Amino acid sequence: MSDFRSHIAVIDYGMGNLHSVAKALEHVSPGARVTITSDPAQVEDADRVVFPGVGAIRDCMTEIQRLKVGEVVSKAIKTKPVLAICVGMQALMEHSQENGGVDCLGLLPGGVKFFGDNLQDIQGAKLKVPHMGWNNVHQTIDHPMWHGIDQNSRFYFVHSYYVEADNNPYVAGTCDYGSPFAAALSHKNLFAAQFHPEKSADAGLQLLRNFCRWLG
Repeated sequence: MSDFRSHIAVIDYGMGNLHSVAKALEHVSPGARVTITSDPAQVEDADRVVFPGVGAIRDCMTEIQRLKVGEVVSKAIKTKPVLAICVGMQALMEHSQENGGVDCLGLLPGGVKFFGDNLQDIQGAKLKVPHMGWNNVHQTIDHPMWHGIDQNSRFYFVHSYYVEADNNPYVAGTCDYGSPFAAALSHKNLFAAQFHPEKSADAGLQLLRNFCRWLG
């Protein structure tokens, strides 16, 4: 793991919880320079990149395509650590069922599915959609981003759509809400989280702290 002092670019395409993420990064890494930006040159200059996202995937993909964010993220993943959060993670996949079906960036294999209107827990009780609140994340691989975070720690989720965990070679963590889904994905320089680390208290701050030290 490297020193905290670095330049972290938080990509701004108008659809992320940008300031909360930036403030959390500044809190865990006081020596880092955190920049909220849509400028590809600033992203290229950064040592680490955060790709956040909230809202409907169709609106996100419209802005991602308009600002050519997909090209920026694709290039960043090849050379430096990248953290995708919530809809940022979903945008990396091939396709989403949301909004009648939306093509995503296709940087990771697999699709994004709807929890459904009749979601039930193991006892048959109806579960609310969106999945909103705290839930346990089971770490499925040993990864530097999980350093110092207890197995089955609780993280904060807000989502109605999910990435399937079954037969996905890049799953780094799972969560159960009616059925298992991918809570985190990892591939080379990329780590993606369906949960919001910036809203996840100590465990979330530790994950962001790990990101600030991770060499990819």
